[in-house]
Amino acid sequence: MDLTEMFAERTARMKASEIRELLKLLDQPGIISFAGGIPDPALFPSDAFARAFAQTMEGDQAGSALQYSVSEGYLPLREWLVGEMAKVGVPCSVDNILITSGSQQALDYLGKLFLSPGDTALVNWPTYMGALGAFNPYEPRYDQLSINGNRSADDFKDSAKAETGGRVKFAYLSSDFSNPTGETVDRRGRESLLDLADDLDCAVIEDAAYQALRYDGEDIPPILALEIARKGNLEACRTIYCGSFSKTLSPGLRVGWIVAAKPVISQLVLMKQASDLHSPTLNQIAINAVARACFEDHVSGVRKAYRGRRDAMLAALERYMPNGVEWTRPEGGMFVWLTLPVGVDGADLLALALETQKVAFVPGHAFFADGSGRNTIRLSFSCADEATIEEGMRRLGLALRAAIG
Repeated sequence: MDLTEMFAERTARMKASEIRELLKLLDQPGIISFAGGIPDPALFPSDAFARAFAQTMEGDQAGSALQYSVSEGYLPLREWLVGEMAKVGVPCSVDNILITSGSQQALDYLGKLFLSPGDTALVNWPTYMGALGAFNPYEPRYDQLSINGNRSADDFKDSAKAETGGRVKFAYLSSDFSNPTGETVDRRGRESLLDLADDLDCAVIEDAAYQALRYDGEDIPPILALEIARKGNLEACRTIYCGSFSKTLSPGLRVGWIVAAKPVISQLVLMKQASDLHSPTLNQIAINAVARACFEDHVSGVRKAYRGRRDAMLAALERYMPNGVEWTRPEGGMFVWLTLPVGVDGADLLALALETQKVAFVPGHAFFADGSGRNTIRLSFSCADEATIEEGMRRLGLALRAAIG
């Protein structure tokens, strides 16, 4: 019996993450990797978590921590998040917040909530490949979201209807230090997106996973904050904000959150109940304790460390990259995006770089909904010290020169 013959048609759109597959190849000795966009474990607040877990497992609280809980999430953590969201211009109540198992679960739920087969999702070219992976099972059509572009709402509507008969359901983007490019959407772009979403009558999914990791420049209000300023209160807003502790405190505990109007949260709670009932209570209690104890001080230290690594990578790129290579200069986050000379394929370059220079990165085409962008690559500076970055960029430069010929 071959059960694969009975799989739902949607499974044909489920693909392995190229990054997850790539990481399996990096155990060779001597490899310098800029592939995994993950936090440096040396920067985790391990001592604070050790204290939090120990305290949680003492006395009566241990029973609650190990028990089933409410689907909306641990109330003290949601109360702390209410205060944090107010700091960035998003006044809300605990009823506007759902705790998720990482922001990846949030994207999966939102794809399930909005997308019927053939509906259109607007995404950047390139965009976060994890978002494409989350949305793909719901069989959307993708169209290119170009911030500050000149396409009209009618053009997007007509394209959606003509190609699949569906409609535009949402625009998805990471507005601060995006994965993979590291770029930030300016205030004008955020306002323009809100105008477009109003004209399309669609949702906006704001992925704020890297918002806390700003190293230069001035903070720009989240899209949700700008919409609240326009419309008066959160309940009138179409923007859905997705936050995460993965880039600041711990990715392994899988704690993220969604902020949205109450009708949206209520429907997402039903999905949560059907999916995993609730995110692990013990993890939420620990995150709450550590966040209240040291969030600002800890994140300040993380910013300092990553700022130095970003600066080292940008300086090394200037020294070692051949002519014709361009790259972004992120104000925060974990990534630098390289555009290679036309004709240089990022996947082919990776194979060459691994074989001859023992240096790794992520080919860029996986971040494009249409599979384009073959002459792009993503570098992550978060897990390498300055000396390793220097040597890695030297090796990458050698591989590139060999590929260009």
